[in-house]
Amino acid sequence: MSVLFWHRKSKADAKGNAPVICRISIEGEVSEELAIGMKVHLNDWDGENKKAKGGSHGKKVNLKISEITVDLFREFVVLQAGYEHITPLMIKNVYNGLPPNLIKGALKPVFKVVPSLLQVSDLHVANFKKMVEKKLRSPETLRQWKATRKKIEEFLNIKFKLKDIDLASIEYSFAVQFYNYLTVDREKVLGEAAAKKQVKNLKEILTVAETNNWIIKNPIIKFKCGGDEKDVPPLEYFEVEQIWSKEIRIQRLVEVRDAFIFQCFTGFAFQDVYALTTENIVKVGITGECWLVKDRGKTGVSEMVPILPIINELIKKYKDHPCRKENGLLIPVNTNAKYNGFLKELAVICGINRELNTHLARHTFADIMLNIMEFSLEEVSKMLGHNTTRTTQRYAKVKKNKISKTLARVKGIVFTDDGQLRKVAN
Repeated sequence: MSVLFWHRKSKADAKGNAPVICRISIEGEVSEELAIGMKVHLNDWDGENKKAKGGSHGKKVNLKISEITVDLFREFVVLQAGYEHITPLMIKNVYNGLPPNLIKGALKPVFKVVPSLLQVSDLHVANFKKMVEKKLRSPETLRQWKATRKKIEEFLNIKFKLKDIDLASIEYSFAVQFYNYLTVDREKVLGEAAAKKQVKNLKEILTVAETNNWIIKNPIIKFKCGGDEKDVPPLEYFEVEQIWSKEIRIQRLVEVRDAFIFQCFTGFAFQDVYALTTENIVKVGITGECWLVKDRGKTGVSEMVPILPIINELIKKYKDHPCRKENGLLIPVNTNAKYNGFLKELAVICGINRELNTHLARHTFADIMLNIMEFSLEEVSKMLGHNTTRTTQRYAKVKKNKISKTLARVKGIVFTDDGQLRKVAN
């Protein structure tokens, strides 16, 4: 597969802005095109390099081009696992949240009869994609829904030799069997928390069916999907320092190390640090202190983090890097799969005896802010972009050393130097 981005100058509007088009090609197949949803002025398109030129808008367009390229190749790889023959139309369909084999020009499914499980899944994905386009939901969450749909299809095929299943045939045991398949029987098993997340998504799909009166009651509503969240202990501070101070001579691992440290001292999730640009640096207060401010891709809640000296150092380090000059990004960040893969190498090189991943960095940030820098739980919650401190409590546990520091600071309020209770005036 190859993708090409081009400028449809024939569709330029009165102001000279024309849409950018993506062409999907596979040798021997009819190419397909899709609009990326953004326009570029006729004078601002670099025809040779197939990119936008100039200003913040050009950087946004180029970032969109990079994201679409990654998404299309990801869909291509996923389709290769399930189909021998793949066409550009199949890739376009899946990217748009539609069934792979939907014929071009055909109407999107409108059900006069009760749909099947996978048909409801496709409808849910298509509706979610519309919300992503309106920036009401995260593209990363959309990818998770597509992954759930794929796992349901895989489960039906391997467990029951079925291509699909009627909603009326689904009973409570379906959820139990799906969970057991994911955690025990599958070639590449999932952890308990990850498997229950998949069942939770299945439950939501069946709730959509119930809401549309395609079934009387969600048959798996009583399956418990919570309560088993894995506790992720953060890195100890000396381990963070060990990673930061390690001399590394392989450039790709230097960049991965820097991205990981950036996460450890900002708390940004992967999809957010991946998209951080110079526009996210905001001056706050009378002194003009620089902060990083961004709405979380997952929830839309704003994250506000002061730029600590180590982050400022990293931002300056990459001022001449192509990621900054071409796309305005603060630091270079690989795709999620490559990033986590390289982090495994980094752990070995730095002598860290546990697996490093993007989410661990977020937990480590919460721990540093709460227990070492002694921010309040409410302040840490705001920096992490959480809706409530209950979510933050899963990230940051108060440690004994913080309690000891607080005790040393406040003990004199209640006790005298010789341990006697102070007398309090009425």
